[in-house]
Amino acid sequence: MKTFLGWWGMEGVQDEIPGLVIHTVRQPDGQAGTIQAQFEAFHRLNPWVLHALESLTAEYLRRGAARVGIGMLFEVLRWRYAMATEGDEFRLNNNFRSRYVRLLIERHPQWESAFEVRALRTD
Repeated sequence: MKTFLGWWGMEGVQDEIPGLVIHTVRQPDGQAGTIQAQFEAFHRLNPWVLHALESLTAEYLRRGAARVGIGMLFEVLRWRYAMATEGDEFRLNNNFRSRYVRLLIERHPQWESAFEVRALRTD
C-alpha cells in the first residue's frame, strides 16, 4: 500500500526547511488576561517559534514569492513539529498570528509588503 505522499509521486521529496529547527514547546503556567499578555508569556518561553517563522518566511520569499500568509506559515510549522516529535502536542494559538506578523515585520522591515496586516481588534 502506498503512503499518502506516495499517491502523489512525492516519495523522494525532501521536506527539510534550511535553518528550521524544532524545539520542545513550553506552555505558560496559567493564562494571563489579554491576548497580548498571553502572547508575551508564550513568546518568552518559546523564542524558537519566531525564529522558525523567520526561516520559513525567508525561504518562501527567496523562492520568488511576493506575498506570504501567516496562516500558511503556522500550518507549515505545525506540520513540521508533528513530523519531528512524538507525543508532544504543539499548541500554537491562532490568536498569536497577528502578533507574530508584527514581530516579523519589526525585525525585517523589508517584508512589510509581503504580509497583510490588519488593525488589532483586541489587546
